[in-house]
Amino acid sequence: MQSKVEDLSALERRFDISIPKEKVEEEVGIRLKRLAKTVKIHGFRPGKVPLKIMAQQYGPQVEQDVLSNMLQESFNGMVKEKGFHIAGYPRFEDKADGDDHHYEFSAIFEIYPEIILGDISQESVEQPVVEVNADDVDKTLEILRKQRTQYKSVDRAVVPGDQVNINYRGLVDGAEFEGGKAEAITLIIGDGKFLKHFEESIVGMNKGQNKSFEVVFPEDYHGKEIAGKVVTFEVILNSVEEPKLPELDAEFAKSLGLVDGDTKKMREEIQANLEMEVSKRIKSKLKDQVMQSLLDTTRIEAPRALVGQEIKRLIQEARQSFEHRGMKFDDTKISPDLFLNKADYRVKLGLILAEVVKTHNLKAQPEQVRKIIENSAQSYDNPEEVIKWHYSSAEHLKEAESVVLEDNVVTWVLQQVKVVNKATTFDQLMGIS
Repeated sequence: MQSKVEDLSALERRFDISIPKEKVEEEVGIRLKRLAKTVKIHGFRPGKVPLKIMAQQYGPQVEQDVLSNMLQESFNGMVKEKGFHIAGYPRFEDKADGDDHHYEFSAIFEIYPEIILGDISQESVEQPVVEVNADDVDKTLEILRKQRTQYKSVDRAVVPGDQVNINYRGLVDGAEFEGGKAEAITLIIGDGKFLKHFEESIVGMNKGQNKSFEVVFPEDYHGKEIAGKVVTFEVILNSVEEPKLPELDAEFAKSLGLVDGDTKKMREEIQANLEMEVSKRIKSKLKDQVMQSLLDTTRIEAPRALVGQEIKRLIQEARQSFEHRGMKFDDTKISPDLFLNKADYRVKLGLILAEVVKTHNLKAQPEQVRKIIENSAQSYDNPEEVIKWHYSSAEHLKEAESVVLEDNVVTWVLQQVKVVNKATTFDQLMGIS
């Protein structure tokens, strides 16, 4: 017997389920007889185990299985009858007011929210307009030169930018502390590897020189033993090397992969790469604004069950990221609440996107999926094998299809909202200060 459905909240529902004990016992008997034909129990021939012995050995587990199956069947029947779209899994609670003839349970579950898409026609989206110029190419070349910096030993005092090798010992109130002593440490003056005052105190030193100076550590320094304290350092300078950047010549062009060393081609390729990066960044910024517009105009509540599942996925992603970088991930020190806002955002956005796709028929077309896969495959050594792998199963195609669906939604939304062009420099777009 099934009861009426109660609304516990905007999305949470409950109804009671009553299952006759006689019906459960009847099914348990049928299953035990079936099981007795194959089960092996010491002292009895196969198929000759008395039903009483079977009930003692397997009765409780079989009864639990039968009750669980009947409970799920009753739940599914009610859900089908009411046309509920269930989010996550139901929770069954044993009711205390059962009688001698019935098992009584409450089924508590969440449903998907009704999504009524909002009006986005009054929303505006800012589109950066960026022109990559010669200065941007020059800055990129300078970064590439610095990445290929070589250091040459010099016989002079240290200046900012030099690479030095030092031994040091730190003392707090005349005593050493953990981590306050090291030998043959290499650092570049001005890179910020050490505290600013420490690095500045090395400027002016000469090879072989000893120097003592004090450094005040910040109150919020991660090493609690020396946070907020004055540390006296004794430093020995082992060597001084000055940076030498490569010339922008044919050899430099070859180091970037241009076999013929053509510096003009080098600049053209860098410009093309920057323009490609600009295009990706603009697309990303537009997408972020589109998604926020959808969230702002369509207010929905995210089912807690789905948010919980998303939190688990986010924790798993964090674990994999940590392990990929060779770091330990301690689940016991990670609170699920840290991922709550992000999980809530993802679930809401996913539900809204699905509704937009359905309402406006923005399906992923085969040719769109193919293009995404082919473009992605170009970054691998054997693109054809990667493409073949994607098309080997429907599961492998899901990621590419998901990308296409999001792109289709972004394209559709941009046709509905007001797009405002904004002149932007390359550095501004990339967040370079």
